[in-house]
Amino acid sequence: MQNLETICIQGGWQPKKGEPRVLPIYQSTTFKYETSEQMGKLFDLEDSGYFYTRLQNPTNDAVASKIAALEGGVAAMLTSSGQAANYYAIFNICESGGHVVCSAPIYGGTFNLFSVTMKKMGIDFTFVDPDASYEELAKAFKPNTKAVFAETISNPSLVVLDIEKFAKLAHDHGVPLILDNTFATPIMCRPFEFGADIVTHSTTKYMDGHAMAVGGCIVDSGNFDWEANADKFPGLTAPDPSYHGIVYTQKFGKAAYITKATVQLMRDLGSIQSPQNAFLTNIGLETLALRMERHCYNAQKVAEYLEKSDKIAWVNYCGLPTNKYYGLAQKYMPKGSCGVISFGLKGGRDVSIRFMDNLKLATIVTHVADARTSVLHPASHTHRQLTEEQLIEAGVQPDLIRFSVGIENVDDIIADIEQALDAALNA
Repeated sequence: MQNLETICIQGGWQPKKGEPRVLPIYQSTTFKYETSEQMGKLFDLEDSGYFYTRLQNPTNDAVASKIAALEGGVAAMLTSSGQAANYYAIFNICESGGHVVCSAPIYGGTFNLFSVTMKKMGIDFTFVDPDASYEELAKAFKPNTKAVFAETISNPSLVVLDIEKFAKLAHDHGVPLILDNTFATPIMCRPFEFGADIVTHSTTKYMDGHAMAVGGCIVDSGNFDWEANADKFPGLTAPDPSYHGIVYTQKFGKAAYITKATVQLMRDLGSIQSPQNAFLTNIGLETLALRMERHCYNAQKVAEYLEKSDKIAWVNYCGLPTNKYYGLAQKYMPKGSCGVISFGLKGGRDVSIRFMDNLKLATIVTHVADARTSVLHPASHTHRQLTEEQLIEAGVQPDLIRFSVGIENVDDIIADIEQALDAALNA
């Protein structure tokens, strides 16, 4: 296997003689064939090829292949957003009447997707404390449980998941572990190596890196044995009437999960990533390894500064030896975690908001994890649709500031924090 830095540059697109060295944008909805029979075989899944971009596109496939290689998976599928990726990842194996065990500290949009929107579709979620014991977590499982979902590093509470504990829980109950690995990226953590089965990403974040292209991705490890748990996953192990009765596990083997997601869900729901956005995502991927190293270095320095400041009430970053999750972080991501820090100021919520309003280099944006330093108050912004009880359940304190450390000079970032702290506390 090539090193991750090399895959970032070389993965996915392997041009042949006379082809473009740089991945082209195949900005076409359709693709030409010589005979009706050729097209018919594509629609019957008897042959592989491109015929409509909603299902497959060469630019998208090259980028998906690169992300799969970075994660160590067998196949991947791009989606229009990270939200779409998480929805498809669950809905591909869990329909009305199904149940999912989910770690409670997750991104507010995902929490709402699961607890409100997918609940209306007849899919039930039980939200659990990821720090609970194996025995306590096992009580959440039901006969109709189809999957376990969690985030490697939760957004914005920065809980580091004990991946091996959750993988064992899932597998002992005959279901896959689905992990959103957006914050850590495969550069810092490769969940398949610790037992996860499916990984999702909001490629909008670190993978894109320049805040220009919204997108998502689902990666399948190919390791989960769907046939051994056939009664739980009839969509994969029983005939699909919409494709003349094919059985995905029998016809596509380790690629069964992604194939079904592509030819069935993407066919019917259509949340495809545009080739233009996939092209932009690929540009970001080429520098992902370099940027993650810098993000983590800068975040560590900022976290150490905040921890020493008498103006800060608390700081949460798993790179600090005093952090609750330091041990897990060293186990699962010893080279660094991500560039996101959360903290609160002495004086509470109002002072925290004044601090943000006084920042000059860091900007208030509804985004996280790109090259520029940015800041957000989740209780007022990304998680504002949640009740006070749901905020606490999701690990979001009222004064929590999510600070996404960019790749600028770290001295300039710290200087900006310092002047904003002075302005907020002396107002």
